[in-house]
Amino acid sequence: MPNEVPPPKRVLIVDDSATMRQLIRARITTEPRLAVIGEAADAFEAREKIKSLLPDVITLDVEMPRMNGLDFLERLMRLRPIPVVMVSTETHKGSRSAIEALALGAIDCVGKPRFGQLEKSFESLPDILLTAASARLPQKARDRASIIPAQNFHWGGQFVLIGSSTGGVDALETVLKGFPDNCPPTLIAQHMPESFLASFAERLDRKIAPSVSLGKTGTPLAQGHVYLAPGGATHLTIQNAKTPYLALIEAEKRNGHRPSVDVLFESAVEMAANAIVVLLTGMGRDGAEGMLKLRKAGAHCFAQDEATSIVFGMPRAALELGAAAYAMPLGNIAPEILRRCAQSPTTANKVGEV
Repeated sequence: MPNEVPPPKRVLIVDDSATMRQLIRARITTEPRLAVIGEAADAFEAREKIKSLLPDVITLDVEMPRMNGLDFLERLMRLRPIPVVMVSTETHKGSRSAIEALALGAIDCVGKPRFGQLEKSFESLPDILLTAASARLPQKARDRASIIPAQNFHWGGQFVLIGSSTGGVDALETVLKGFPDNCPPTLIAQHMPESFLASFAERLDRKIAPSVSLGKTGTPLAQGHVYLAPGGATHLTIQNAKTPYLALIEAEKRNGHRPSVDVLFESAVEMAANAIVVLLTGMGRDGAEGMLKLRKAGAHCFAQDEATSIVFGMPRAALELGAAAYAMPLGNIAPEILRRCAQSPTTANKVGEV
């Protein structure tokens, strides 16, 4: 029937605190599109409940007896992938545990309510769970850690712009692990809270060959550097087509986000001929309009494909709008970027040249 209401998404709550499980359940039951089908007090109980109840999505604590949530998440994603939202005190303030969880495959992280905030606890949890339950979890065809950076890369003078959102932590790590230490200057807008972005930049800097840092106003674009939008009150932009540099601007959210991908992309239109522009996994449309302007101005633009995207929202919007020329599997994106950046730019002015 055309008007038939789909069944609610099935949620399993995993937390060693009975009180916290009750709070999570209370919030979830306010959303008719979700149904709590079971609870588990630790990873071993969760494993059995997953087998018997077949949930669509799981809430998972980090600190639990017998096996912590991160260890369980790693095993779950390797052996039986299922959408997971981390719910823990460990995910406050952008802790390394939160970033590790996102890198392992968690769709999102939600902090447990602090003292005196119980009446506002988990306000966003139902929407996050609905997004997570509809996310695609592609099987990882290979070990991400085995990716070897490209060798003998000769830079042609271009720069790279990347936008990403839900699922972006793992996607960005995969792309950037394929970059050599002399990679083209790369600017990234990833939808994430300010404190999470700081932790994410630190993690990337430890794990990949190029240098990774949060963008700062006045920083010139340099080969071998990756700049992450710091978020908070600012958007990341690129200024001055002849001698490009970074600039943080205070402005309202765009498409509901700060940092916004559209703001970053649109700031580079004057130097589009030297830009390689990519949209990775994410919900919504942020980046599609900005990418279209860049493509019309001469940038080379493409997107991650549906099969490897956790959420095929932003890439789909770019493809439907005609902003992205084509879609590509995640594992092929780094080689494609480097291939394009090794070619001579279409204009005489290269990044960093007058």
